[in-house]
Amino acid sequence: MLNTLKGKMATLNSELSYRMKIWQHKSKLPALELGDRLIVDTLKRDGAYVTTLADLGIPATSEMLQAAYHQLNRVAAVNNSHLNERLPQIYTVTELPEFFNWGSNNRLLKIVENYLGLPVAFQGVHLRKDFPNEHQFGTLLWHKDSEDRKMVKVIIYLHDVEIKHGPFEYIPLSLTSYPRLNSYRIDQKLRQSGYLGINDEEVEKIIPKSAWKSCPGKAGTVVIADPRTALHHGTIRTEARSALFFVYTTNPPKRPELCTQYWDDTFPKPEILQEIA
Repeated sequence: MLNTLKGKMATLNSELSYRMKIWQHKSKLPALELGDRLIVDTLKRDGAYVTTLADLGIPATSEMLQAAYHQLNRVAAVNNSHLNERLPQIYTVTELPEFFNWGSNNRLLKIVENYLGLPVAFQGVHLRKDFPNEHQFGTLLWHKDSEDRKMVKVIIYLHDVEIKHGPFEYIPLSLTSYPRLNSYRIDQKLRQSGYLGINDEEVEKIIPKSAWKSCPGKAGTVVIADPRTALHHGTIRTEARSALFFVYTTNPPKRPELCTQYWDDTFPKPEILQEIA
């Protein structure tokens, strides 16, 4: 009982400290252009914002894309058609300058900082290829990420993504955030799953499918999302999907041990790709 009480007090103190830091940093937030303010406001309201690389206009986008396709072409082919669950191929490309420079663009960091309300840590970049699967498991289940209290992922489609490719799908925060009853029901289901995720049938009992927001798009589509606050998943796909994932948290994040995957040896790096190409 005493240890439980101490744990709850520590959590409360941590949250109070977090709220105080946001209040103290409010006057230090960088100014935004009108279009960038729209991104931040939409993230706060819905949990995701869909745009394109062309509309974002981040410098060195063409160099970043060229590097992405170059690395994608070097990814070793896998024979996984016989598997019941085909895991994604994930490669860490954070150290390549084309990705690091794009992801650490000052304007992009300003957008993220205004959303998070605190100084930003650019954690890194994953190049990811997801394969066809017939049932939900892993990130195909509805879930929320755990790295921080709030975070941002910038997802870039590297080819046209239709429904058959399993686009990113989320539920607007207006339907799942506190104090709405649905938020408690969703969180209960996530706890019961051990935070591994919940399937379509379970979610549809709480949130009608008509309210789910699928995000298909042409190559160069950008989904800017908070995967911590927005319930989301990748949908069942019959064809492979390739995308980049740029990841941002506060500095420091609530759970830094979950962020090392974006720069350590959890997944292969470009030099590993070179050896197997």
